[in-house]
Amino acid sequence: MRKLEFIFTIVFGCFAITFQAQNRKINIDYDKELGELNTMFKECIGAGRANEGLRADWQQQLAEIKKDCDFKYIRMHGLLTDDMGVYRLDDEGNPQYNYQYIDALYDYILEIGMKPFVEISFMPNYLASGDETIFWWKGNITPPNDYDKWKDLVENLLRHWTDRYGEEELKTWYFEVWNEPNLDGFWAGTQEEYFKLYKYTAEAVKNVSKDYRIGGPATAGNAWVDETIEFTDKNEVPIDYISTHSYGVKQGYLDEFGTSGTILNEDEWSVSGDVIDVRKKMDSLSKENLELHYTEWSSSYTPADPIHDSYHQAAYILQKLKQIGDAANSMSYWVFTDIFEEAGPRFEPFHGGFGLMNTQGIKKSAYYAYEFLNKLGETELINNDQQSYVAKDENGDFQVLFWDFTYTLPKDSELNQTYYSQRLPAKEKGEIILDLKHIPKGNYEVTKYQVGFQKNDPYTRYLEMGAPKQLSKDQVKQLKSLSSGEPENTQTILIDKTEAHSMKISIRENDVFLLEFKKL
Repeated sequence: MRKLEFIFTIVFGCFAITFQAQNRKINIDYDKELGELNTMFKECIGAGRANEGLRADWQQQLAEIKKDCDFKYIRMHGLLTDDMGVYRLDDEGNPQYNYQYIDALYDYILEIGMKPFVEISFMPNYLASGDETIFWWKGNITPPNDYDKWKDLVENLLRHWTDRYGEEELKTWYFEVWNEPNLDGFWAGTQEEYFKLYKYTAEAVKNVSKDYRIGGPATAGNAWVDETIEFTDKNEVPIDYISTHSYGVKQGYLDEFGTSGTILNEDEWSVSGDVIDVRKKMDSLSKENLELHYTEWSSSYTPADPIHDSYHQAAYILQKLKQIGDAANSMSYWVFTDIFEEAGPRFEPFHGGFGLMNTQGIKKSAYYAYEFLNKLGETELINNDQQSYVAKDENGDFQVLFWDFTYTLPKDSELNQTYYSQRLPAKEKGEIILDLKHIPKGNYEVTKYQVGFQKNDPYTRYLEMGAPKQLSKDQVKQLKSLSSGEPENTQTILIDKTEAHSMKISIRENDVFLLEFKKL
């Protein structure tokens, strides 16, 4: 990457703008392949709790995001909570199992071409040792009152899935023990008790098939990785992967009801630095072949942070994924939809929810970070620019995805909750110069997509509407049309020199662009 500074005039489509700024050059050689594109970004996506997955609108949104972004797995809380009707005792104290709700949910997930990343939680009330709960929907977070009965439940459930879907299918699933047991809010037991739960759960899974994949500790803030590896090694307990979580704000891990104030971390290696450090730690402990899955990540851990709704989130997502590279096997964004009731049903259509889509199915700017990534071809080209991907597909067409990530939050002087809840016009950042080499000669249809301020940016328009507490049907229709992901423009260019061809595009703070080059 090379930066140039001079006065220039941009001409793209029918617009011309002249100003002075720093420019960024992306050198692209069509013949220089890096290898297969790493698609860890779409391996998994999060959802709130299992019972929400029985809703028609939840299922409709999942099908749409599967089509556009092609996530492979989905992970959610509360599979075993009482609202899923899984477990109870009869009058004699004998366990009764029921999987009708789970079957309906998992049948649908598999039907649309996705797979479960099974978080085995929380505690059925009949198996709970206490009454501590979390969230509006009261997931029980206490250890089992009988570890053998817990093990029997897990094993029975795995056998049910094996009978229903087949062993070969389940070999492709992931099974994860609990969620964030290092936080008091999610686990009322000790670390020792979590490891006991892990041992009994892992044994139950492997009793059904030694080839089924079990892992943990599913911790917040990259915690307990050393301890988990030490425990499983010392006690010869099976573990097939490490899972943990990371969020990009400065303090805290849990905001149960969305009441905390947060500040986006200005450290350019927040989140991504954690992932790289955990991978290095695992390698140093001779676990080079153990997979690493971040089963939750985002800019902020609270379900009431307007950065999730802001156009800034799209560039943030791409920046972190690019920095992480191949350090993780998956990065599961938390979550795909604002149909998410940890703090109870939300009263506003845009409330800083985690989702890539809001409750009405309006696609936030962040949605397009993943849709654009999914449009990349399967072969990545060598590219030294740190804020872009270049790829080509089996047809020989190629794509350039690039962005600007600029930290604009006033350092330590303003919360996300106030800063990102206002209209935030983006400043100009100069132009991107695409230097294309060895492109096969011919005519190319070039399609340009854009996300940024007032570009696939429904939240800014919502604020301009006065942030109504409820949206009319017409307002929903308007916001969906403003965030449709349709191309900005399409033009035909002639590449008649195989040595070099140059293109220039102006860019603003936190803009995201995708250019698709299709040979005619």
